[in-house]
Amino acid sequence: MQLNNPKLFNKSSFINGQWLTSDESFTVVNPADEQNICQISEVTSEQVEQAVNSAYTALSGWQALTVDERSEKMRRWYELIVENKDDLAKIMTAEQGKPLKEASGEVLYGAKYIQWYSEEAKRINGDVLPINQKGRRALVLKRPIGVVTAITPWNFPGAMILRKASAALAAGCCMVVKPSELTPLSALALAQLSQEAGIPEGVFNVVVGSQSQAIGEILTMHPKVAKFSFTGSTAVGKKLLHQCASTVKKTSMELGGNAPFIAFEDADLEAVVKGAMGSKFRNAGQTCVCANRIFVHASIHEQFVTKLAEKVAELKVGDGYLEGVEIGPLIEPKAIAKVEKLVKQAIESGARVVAGGEKIASKGNFYQPTILTGVTPEMDIFNTEIFGPVAAIIKFESEEEVIRLANQTEYGLCSYAYTQSLNRMWRLSENLQFGMVGINEGVLSNPAAPFGGIKESGMGREGGRWGIEDYLETRYVCLGNVE
Repeated sequence: MQLNNPKLFNKSSFINGQWLTSDESFTVVNPADEQNICQISEVTSEQVEQAVNSAYTALSGWQALTVDERSEKMRRWYELIVENKDDLAKIMTAEQGKPLKEASGEVLYGAKYIQWYSEEAKRINGDVLPINQKGRRALVLKRPIGVVTAITPWNFPGAMILRKASAALAAGCCMVVKPSELTPLSALALAQLSQEAGIPEGVFNVVVGSQSQAIGEILTMHPKVAKFSFTGSTAVGKKLLHQCASTVKKTSMELGGNAPFIAFEDADLEAVVKGAMGSKFRNAGQTCVCANRIFVHASIHEQFVTKLAEKVAELKVGDGYLEGVEIGPLIEPKAIAKVEKLVKQAIESGARVVAGGEKIASKGNFYQPTILTGVTPEMDIFNTEIFGPVAAIIKFESEEEVIRLANQTEYGLCSYAYTQSLNRMWRLSENLQFGMVGINEGVLSNPAAPFGGIKESGMGREGGRWGIEDYLETRYVCLGNVE
């Protein structure tokens, strides 16, 4: 992996502006060829404690800066990320596997959050309440909550960090983030650039290690931590919430998804196929908002399946560094095993394979882009977050039926629907039980908009003015004896 800026390739935790090593290490593996990329120094419990304490110490200095000064440093971080996007994409493709073009897109997408929140820092406003008692005045202030810790996933190793850090730093908080041990290199590269941007020591810290439970306990239970943010599975999120309860921390949870993608009889079929391809097969289906259950009206079912199969047949699968590759590997062998199990069970229960359906017999964690029809609510694949390039298609007859089936899940992160009816758009917006609804659009994330779910998909929002609220506390000030 040849980088223009070799300083971006780091192999130890970044704490209080220093790169700290230890006697233990773990291995980062390229999922495309199963070769070891490097050894990473394993963070110790003492170093994680040091990171939290460093963030706590840095709070006063970071908050003492004017909003313009904080904004300028964040803006410089954004500019450096953009300047180094090619190197950052190479690092991401090596450790995560997604195609280089897609990795570059993620880098720029994540950078947009830094850009947006560098300006939003100037718009944290309080209130002066109307006088309702003589001699008193009432103020409402918005104050940074304090030290923020976060655990982020491997599927978007850059963007998930920047989405959290941008709002936290803009609010005046300091941060300690633990990236997935499968993809720590992207996080460490971002830490290097934060230092080059002039973000002070202790404001942004990255701890890397494979001992997730031990690290997580410190990040969720430390008394100096005021807020914890997590993106990952619902099962792990529940455990972390339980740990946060011990000190009543504020939390943000972006958890699992089981997104419905609905194509009605009046939909623009070409737009539906394009949307399904973008939503389902982006990052080899390894996204929490990707189409997990594709509902197609009976009247257009055969046409849709035919057109989707044609597009899927054109997808090039392979190492993300190779020209023209659109589908990279799954992250690890366990991910392949999960997809294989879901597909096998579906077929045994009556589903039909239209395309793909097998692991690609080569080195690396590659699975064929797959289409299954005849999927029913009784199958595991209907009720489980697939996290692989498998399109599970369900035929439906009526709007009432498909809304019931779409909502038939404990998850409530994202949903998609294609229709030309304005009345139906309103009904879907109100009746689909998901935190986000895309109408005639398969990719809907936006730095200015709130991202997050309901039900067991979590709580809190990232993005927009709603995202920064999770890093602020509301303080009421009553001034008495005012003449």
